[in-house]
Amino acid sequence: MRVIAGTARSMPLKCIEGLDTRPTTDRIKETLFNMLQPEIPGCRFLDLFGGSGAIGIEALSRGADFAAFAENNRKACQCIEENLAFTRFQDRARVFFMDALGALRVLEGEEPFDLIFLDPPYGKGLEREILEYLRSSSLLTEEGTVILEAALSEDTDWIQDLGYTIRKVKKYKTNKHLFIEL
Repeated sequence: MRVIAGTARSMPLKCIEGLDTRPTTDRIKETLFNMLQPEIPGCRFLDLFGGSGAIGIEALSRGADFAAFAENNRKACQCIEENLAFTRFQDRARVFFMDALGALRVLEGEEPFDLIFLDPPYGKGLEREILEYLRSSSLLTEEGTVILEAALSEDTDWIQDLGYTIRKVKKYKTNKHLFIEL
């Protein structure tokens, strides 16, 4: 796993071993960031369920001003911190060793985010909790976008019932990215 583009291009990133995280492949990450590139420079980026931190670090490498990461696995959280130090982005980042909802509550009232990336464990309904929270939160800018990574087979029609608009869906072999706006 590596940083695809930007100031930290080609730098290798650590990833924890085991099945506790599902690292986004370089190919999918590249596709995702090619779609997001116009929104990245100068943005504030929130990487929930951070894993190795590869998504938020990619945003920083491509010009995001700031990225926050939430991860409740201690080894993964340490991995994010090591990857931030290795890429020299630690001064533009904040890491929360806690679950995603807890991090949102801690961040409430601070400067909002332009992009929020969610890659929760599949099949646990965590994305619904996060989107319900964000609906009445001040954490997403008015023009902000939530990107949800979900299993390809997962029903996501309920998102519109919460008052969100699904701007775009990008499907891959086993998963998809939904670009969601309030």
